[in-house]
Amino acid sequence: MIQQIKREDISECVQVIRTSFFTVAEEFGFTQENAPRFTAFAVSDERLNWQFEQGRPMFAYWEEGEIIGYFSLELKADGECELNNLCVLPEYRHKRIGERLLEHAFLVAKRKQCRKMFAGIVEENQLLRSWYEAHGFQHVGAEKFDFFPFTCGYMEKEL
Repeated sequence: MIQQIKREDISECVQVIRTSFFTVAEEFGFTQENAPRFTAFAVSDERLNWQFEQGRPMFAYWEEGEIIGYFSLELKADGECELNNLCVLPEYRHKRIGERLLEHAFLVAKRKQCRKMFAGIVEENQLLRSWYEAHGFQHVGAEKFDFFPFTCGYMEKEL
């Protein structure tokens, strides 16, 4: 079941995000030392609390009373939004939960009058890029930053 989170859910959401993104860090060799700004290492209760206070739409997927997936939307100007931290705990992957979260993100974005959604990915993660493309996103660019040991890929989708 997908529901908007409450403030008391934030710590559990942080753990789900960090655990989920840590598998990407392991796969691609990211560490706290070489990629301290990567999601697996940078997300904190303070950061999610701040986003919550800003009114950012934040949703979790619950199964048997536990949060097993998460996403948030950053609403931008001109009918655009950015999908952030879409994730599913490793033991629940490949059960279409991520797809359900993504479809819910599309619905929420449309309700918020968004016409275009952006998503950032690790460019080297071809499996993830293909997954987003299969769900209607187009690859629109990539950029290498000194503070990441990977290239940031940019995806977008007309809603």
